Amino acid sequence: MSTSRRSQATRSLRVAVVTGAARGIGLAITKRFLATGYRVALLDIDRKTLGASAKALADAERVLAVHCDVADAKQVDKAIARVARHYGRIDALVNNAGIAIFKPILETSADEWHKVLATNLGGAFNCTHACAPYMLDQGAGAVVNIASISGLRASTLRVAYGTSKAALIHLTKQYAVELGTAGIRVNCVAPGPVDTDMAKLVHSVAIRQDYYDTIPLNRYGTPEDIANVVVFLCSDEASYINGQTLAADGGFEAMGVGLPTLRKQFAPGRRRR
Repeated sequence: MSTSRRSQATRSLRVAVVTGAARGIGLAITKRFLATGYRVALLDIDRKTLGASAKALADAERVLAVHCDVADAKQVDKAIARVARHYGRIDALVNNAGIAIFKPILETSADEWHKVLATNLGGAFNCTHACAPYMLDQGAGAVVNIASISGLRASTLRVAYGTSKAALIHLTKQYAVELGTAGIRVNCVAPGPVDTDMAKLVHSVAIRQDYYDTIPLNRYGTPEDIANVVVFLCSDEASYINGQTLAADGGFEAMGVGLPTLRKQFAPGRRRR
């Protein structure tokens, strides 16, 4: 194939923008997109880790690392304009960037509240507003917001985090209703506990056991579990899915009370006397 034809073929490849892509779930999503044939723009506020991750991916032709704070609308506009110039198109956006501050309600400061909302909710707003015009020009696109099971059910120490994720779930519906008429699908994934480095730092052995006792599948999710769902929602196979929130949580949200003692006593296959 000539250099010119190869260049044209490359530019026809779909492009995904993934925020918070330097590590954890975001990096797993990036790898899954690459494995599916996408080119990917990685956005992250952590410049050092972002550079290291891009280098490790070792695919300069299909990977673009862009340092960006998604809470800053001006930074986002510049970052997305750079992606569009570099790749010539934007087909998918994954709003994964987020922060968490876990404190009792009355110990959570106004500054902490605003910081979490600015990143988790405002960041998705900023990035979607920046990417949507390019998708409108193409007449198609897909946006996936990464919320949390904490946006579907209340939990201790999550007044800012949980509220931001619940608002993100509703924001997904707002975008889906208005952008869907132009061929842009907007959906949401609400992960349950995922075995990331961050989770390992904040989840003690006792907390992990609590989750195992409450999740019907008896395990944490993996970043790859979430990545598989996200890339599916961006694919043609999900072409009629719009405005939905999928809880990728091993059954956690469906569980309700689920007393561990009764679950163990009456587990399928367990012999009872």
